[in-house]
Amino acid sequence: MEMPSIHPHAAEGRERDALDLNEVIALTAVVHGTVQGVGFRYWCWRQAEELGLTGTATNNEDGTVTVVAEGPRWAVGDFLKALISRDTPGAVITVDEHFGPATGQYTDFSTH
Repeated sequence: MEMPSIHPHAAEGRERDALDLNEVIALTAVVHGTVQGVGFRYWCWRQAEELGLTGTATNNEDGTVTVVAEGPRWAVGDFLKALISRDTPGAVITVDEHFGPATGQYTDFSTH
């Protein structure tokens, strides 16, 4: 089964066969909308735990939530799909996402 890219340009410059779905990557996402005071960070923690991801979900002063998730590319992709789904608590308006190499600095997923 071939999984679609988690970002339209994630495989740019790579051979199609070389895209390793188990490669450990990091997602940093700033989530905009009604995402504070509605259980959103706890929901992120549950999703991350189910997918075996490490990272953090943190409230920002401007009402957004910054989420960092590290793990296998397939799990990070599933996590991002969950973030932008209609199943999140509150109301997600938009998600600004950035992908990069994992730092390995997290041992679990936490909320702040």
